[in-house]
Amino acid sequence: MRSPLRKYKWLVVILSLIMPTLGIATEISVTVPLDLDQPTYAVPWKRYSQWVPTDWSNYSQLRQEIARPVSFIQHVETPIKGNPDKGKKLIADRNKGNCAVCHLLPEEKLPGNVGINISTIGTWQRTDEYLFNYIYDPRIYNPSTVMPPWGAHEVLTKAEIQDIVAYFKTLTKPVQFADPLENPDKRPIPVEDRNNLDELENPAMFAVKLGEKLYNQPGPRGKSCRDCHDNPQQTFVTWAVRMPKVEPRLNKVIGVEEFVTRHARATTGAEYLAQTEENLAMAIYLRYLANGQVISIDKNDDNTRIALRRGEKLMDRKIGQLNLACNDCHHTSANKWLRGQYLGDFVGMLDHFPTYRTSRTEIWDIRKRFQWCNVSVRANELPPDAPEYGDLELYLTIANNGRTLSVPGIRN
Repeated sequence: MRSPLRKYKWLVVILSLIMPTLGIATEISVTVPLDLDQPTYAVPWKRYSQWVPTDWSNYSQLRQEIARPVSFIQHVETPIKGNPDKGKKLIADRNKGNCAVCHLLPEEKLPGNVGINISTIGTWQRTDEYLFNYIYDPRIYNPSTVMPPWGAHEVLTKAEIQDIVAYFKTLTKPVQFADPLENPDKRPIPVEDRNNLDELENPAMFAVKLGEKLYNQPGPRGKSCRDCHDNPQQTFVTWAVRMPKVEPRLNKVIGVEEFVTRHARATTGAEYLAQTEENLAMAIYLRYLANGQVISIDKNDDNTRIALRRGEKLMDRKIGQLNLACNDCHHTSANKWLRGQYLGDFVGMLDHFPTYRTSRTEIWDIRKRFQWCNVSVRANELPPDAPEYGDLELYLTIANNGRTLSVPGIRN
């Protein structure tokens, strides 16, 4: 026999979404239709074509920690007789030491200042063995260092480290800057002053129109989003600023993008896979409707607190061949320079996603930002709907509670 409540199902769903936006408390318990069985991304998951398909499965990632103990001191024959010319090339090699990413060094364009100025390291009277081991595995001397263990993690061979030490011993004069912009200590902090909601300034504004079109477009089952949510400007005025949230049926945190995929499948039958143009457009449109509202994730729910603790731990997990954690770049080294890239802190990081990346000429959601960071530290990334990314997104969104949503963003 058909349940007498079934015909009121969609009315209950609509009321549960609208009533909180009008400030009306409700005790209605609603199970929002979601596809709970399939992944939200294309299977098999493949790294983006523009990324080198390197496998870093021997190093920790966000899902799995792989033990890489701190090394013992490596004894080397001294004085080290490396090749300083080879060492000079190695410290600028993006695939090798690339020391100028973090350190001031002579003749290097746009050096960083995450690390100390080592332009006169040849005068510091450090032993060759000390210099060798500090490059091989700096954790021997400084357990909390953000410097990668270049030798212990097989980025540099012992012979290459000896060449770098030989080059460092030639550095005796402070670096001079002909252009003040080359000096990271005086380089002006970048300010994003483009109007991200201006179609002429931000190419991602086209996604708002596409999202609105998809919202009104019937899916394979003949239904559209508007059939259930006739007034999106009112229904979704605060919805996006309360996402992501814990979804108990999936036992994880889901964000707007994953919700779009799973809810569309269960209702209209539309297939908006993660990080596709359609998924990004719908996610941007739903956030656009909440622009000007304050991010306000409720931290008092037990499940949310549990996920928040998981996210907090993930922020400290050292991952990848470069052995870096989120907090190493965006807390310990925040407001400093990696080469020409400025490291912001966590506040201000979430209120503009999805965002148009001018350097990539494409829109990124926050999960793609996580994936890109993973690969940057040479760690295997996870699929877009990974629970670990959900915990990180929740943690960062709560860190941005109180900030005003402004989507789509635009950044370099």
